[in-house]
Amino acid sequence: MTIADQVPAEMLSDDEDEDVGSVSDYLSDTGLKIEPKYPPLNEAFDSTILVMNLPKIDASKYDKLKRVITKIFSRVGTLPEGGDSIIMPQSSSTSKSLGFAFVEYAAPEDARNAFQAVNDYPMDKNHRLRVIPYDDVRRLREIEPAFVPPEPEEAPDPVDTTSWLQDESQRDMFVVREGKNTVINWNDPSGAIVDYDGSRERAQGVNWCDYYVAWSPRGSYLATMHAKGVRLWGGKGYESIMRFMAEGVEDVSFSPCETYMMTNNFRPDDPAAVKIFDLESHKLLKSFGLFPKDFPKEVIAEEGEEPVVRPAPKFQWSFDDKYIARMGKDLISIYELPSLRLLDKRSVSAVGVAEFQWSPGANIIAYWAPEVRNSPAHVDLIEVPSRKFLRQKNLFHVSKCSMAWHSDGEYLGVKVLRHTKSKKTLFNNFELFRLNDPGIPVEMLEMKDAVMCFSWEPRGSRFAMIHAENPSSTKVNVSFYDMNKVIEAKKGKGGKMTAPQVRPELNKLETLEGKQCNQLFWSPAGRHIVLAGLGDSASGTLEFYDVVDRTLTVKEHYRATEVAWDPSGRTVITSVIQPIGGSYYKFQMDNGYILWSFQGKQLQQVSYEDFYQISWRPRENLLSKAERQKVVVNLKKYEKQFDQEDKRRARAKYIEDTRGKREERQAVRDRIARLSQFHRQQKAMRIELNGGYDSDDEENFETVVDTVETVVSVKEDFM
Repeated sequence: MTIADQVPAEMLSDDEDEDVGSVSDYLSDTGLKIEPKYPPLNEAFDSTILVMNLPKIDASKYDKLKRVITKIFSRVGTLPEGGDSIIMPQSSSTSKSLGFAFVEYAAPEDARNAFQAVNDYPMDKNHRLRVIPYDDVRRLREIEPAFVPPEPEEAPDPVDTTSWLQDESQRDMFVVREGKNTVINWNDPSGAIVDYDGSRERAQGVNWCDYYVAWSPRGSYLATMHAKGVRLWGGKGYESIMRFMAEGVEDVSFSPCETYMMTNNFRPDDPAAVKIFDLESHKLLKSFGLFPKDFPKEVIAEEGEEPVVRPAPKFQWSFDDKYIARMGKDLISIYELPSLRLLDKRSVSAVGVAEFQWSPGANIIAYWAPEVRNSPAHVDLIEVPSRKFLRQKNLFHVSKCSMAWHSDGEYLGVKVLRHTKSKKTLFNNFELFRLNDPGIPVEMLEMKDAVMCFSWEPRGSRFAMIHAENPSSTKVNVSFYDMNKVIEAKKGKGGKMTAPQVRPELNKLETLEGKQCNQLFWSPAGRHIVLAGLGDSASGTLEFYDVVDRTLTVKEHYRATEVAWDPSGRTVITSVIQPIGGSYYKFQMDNGYILWSFQGKQLQQVSYEDFYQISWRPRENLLSKAERQKVVVNLKKYEKQFDQEDKRRARAKYIEDTRGKREERQAVRDRIARLSQFHRQQKAMRIELNGGYDSDDEENFETVVDTVETVVSVKEDFM
């Protein structure tokens, strides 16, 4: 079709002026080729950027978010007018934004400025923008994929951190830090047997530990402290399991269920002095300063006295690893784990709080606060997370308090040091809380003497205390009390014996007078206790006392500084140790430890030149109270099994100890047999040399018997 064919007919009429001519005379039959000249296409996209990490929002908030993005990116460059310079894709199914957008600038310089200025910009607390030049995105898209999926590797077997519990003899373990060595030993009846002494690390030219060590509460991990941080070891070969960066660490503590670990370097100027790690993910959860905000570091003293520097308040774990708490100024901050956010976004108000402790068996916090103006001192019990006040006990004329929980959380003992109105006379009394009874009743025990030590019996209801008329007395008394009173069986009506009854009533059992001790150490199994005189001013007297049979054994470990029971309650370690950090220690000649039986029999003594630490490996208590009682009932049956095992081990030890003698005896017997055989082989030669005489034939000998009588003494009696 030509252009003439497209012109209307009236335009082709011949009724025009003849001089002009017809339109067809001016049109060509050749087709028209239209070739427009467009501006060159810019394929570089150097004016466009890709913005990542945007919020993913609904369609209702689309325009608002787009305005915010426009406001941010228009500050660093000029956006083109008349066009949509920001494209924010949406999901076709949900209409939600996809979390990214394209921004086009008028000039490449503006795009480069936006990349430098807005990249890593915090849009809000949850979104930090990521800016990428679009040319970089295109280049990445053009790269041909050369990824080859790797062959799946076999996952290494996890380290069995409970292998030590499978010991056939159910032995306990302890670790020793002496000199540059760290040694883990089995507590064997024959003495300490080395299980691992860091030989692998020694062969590599490094120390297994540079500072102190710490066991986890269930004995799964051993933490060694180094200048750069902490390493955890476990398994049969004590393999390195984890490492955590904590420069200058001086203390390590684990949560009761071994889920978390906390380190502390005790540096007041370090905002990350306290670090809390997750042992499963190996990640740092959060760090804290040594002191809470606005916490008073000095105690205002009386007139004429110097102020006392307060130690930094420590974080404390709840029994189930759900919370961790620390005392602050007039408050207790409780953090949820693992988020480490404040419980309900606020701390617990506790005006004047001086001390707090978690219950070992429930999420209950006990704290005490001194008198403030007209308000008396008080001890409060708070349930977590409800913050419900379970019990409050008001106290008057209080100078100081100290709290002690029973190991199962059944009882709480509060020692109250009180004064008269004139403040010239001091006296003690105990507030004893029964946590398992309705209403949490409180019993009061008055003591006129000064009380130097208070300790609960594990797995029982008894407690003991050291008291004397004068706190500096060398001779003290030790009293034993029971929170329950047993009513013995007696004959009732009809001559039948009634069952013994247990009544929740405080009663005194006995008092041991004239003792030389300043510390009390109950056996983890209860019943047995060590009365120890520790420290420079004490004589190192050790008294092993059986509370039930009331038997006492007195021993001595000169200058002993520590006493520790093994988890089973069968063995006690007493030790003389020196602190790490000084080459000189005035009692260095006495360094070492002694192993004792629970009855006070010395089992082993070891001395060291530089001795820093000794610690039993903890083990989890897997038996309930009812199961433990069942073991006690069937104890005689178990005694036979243990006696047989002891005899077997004693026999094995005897065989091992006498192996050398038996080998020597067997060597002599073999020599005699060999010489006898040689003698028999030469019999024919001997007979020939002796002219037919056989010296071994008894018939060739004549036996003569001579009888000789000798008078030893003569005695004459006259009748």
